Amino acid sequence: MTMQRLCQQSALGFVAIALVIFGNSASSNEEDSPVHSYPTQARVEYVNECIAKHDDSLANVYQCSCAIDRIADVLTYDEFVNAITFARYSGLPGEGGGIFRDTDEAKNAAKRFRELEKLAQRECGLKS
Repeated sequence: MTMQRLCQQSALGFVAIALVIFGNSASSNEEDSPVHSYPTQARVEYVNECIAKHDDSLANVYQCSCAIDRIADVLTYDEFVNAITFARYSGLPGEGGGIFRDTDEAKNAAKRFRELEKLAQRECGLKS
């Protein structure tokens, strides 16, 4: 079974689990394309960062592409930008980083994104 097929195999199950976690009203789509459209640049940036986090191996391109597709099944692009921003910058020190780590909105958005990303990566065959 190819990795691409593996990534597409359980998409509907992932969406159902993610919808339970996030309470999102997005409907599952039986096509291979994600529910929400993200700009190509955002997808490429995510895949490149994902590859770098996973042994910097280009062999993970299908799994990382699968993960961003799974995330796009649950979050709109604006929700994705908001959530990933909080998750990325939650470790910034000092007063300037406080907005990304100290507010309830920041904590919740970062936590929810990390949970969704972890689930997406696990479903797509990536090890954390």
